[in-house]
Amino acid sequence: RLAEYSRDCLKELRETRRPATVQRLLDSAAHEFARHGYAATRVRDIVDAAGVNLAAANYHFGSKEELFEAVLRRRLDPMNQRRVALLAGLEHEAGDQAVRCDRILAALFFPALELARDPERGGSNFLRLVGRAYADPAPFIRHFLSEHYAEMIARFKEAFARALPHLPRRELSWRLHFMMGALSYTLAGTDALKLIHE
Repeated sequence: RLAEYSRDCLKELRETRRPATVQRLLDSAAHEFARHGYAATRVRDIVDAAGVNLAAANYHFGSKEELFEAVLRRRLDPMNQRRVALLAGLEHEAGDQAVRCDRILAALFFPALELARDPERGGSNFLRLVGRAYADPAPFIRHFLSEHYAEMIARFKEAFARALPHLPRRELSWRLHFMMGALSYTLAGTDALKLIHE
């Protein structure tokens, strides 16, 4: 029985080291978090859907919070890099002039729509997860999003400030806050899927 137990342990360890295991866990977690939200999702449901054991999730991510953050980082980091690159391109084209608001908004929204239409990168399901994450009251999610993406948000805020110099900074901040809130609420709803595919 000891030999059998040792073989099982070695098998589990080999399973946790496979790169495919990480991808399955991230895919499964993205689906479950988008469907149920962070609080209502159980790690047991994620590992069952991924076809791996609980030890694999603990080995790679340590906690449910870290798994959630990894799910967001996997897609949000490249998306936000693309947003900043698009904005930088627009600013380069504009030279000394401010970039128009509609073009700034395009740089902000187009990468999200591209992601939503790409099933290989999570598609509309991931966009729904992002909407849920921004609307989620959990303190660690709010802290993660505000800290991790502060640079990108500040970059766009500055571009809007240049485009709207007559607007007080406080007023601009509130308008951006409400705009992002409305977008998050929309993305978190199932009706957003119809808009994405139209």
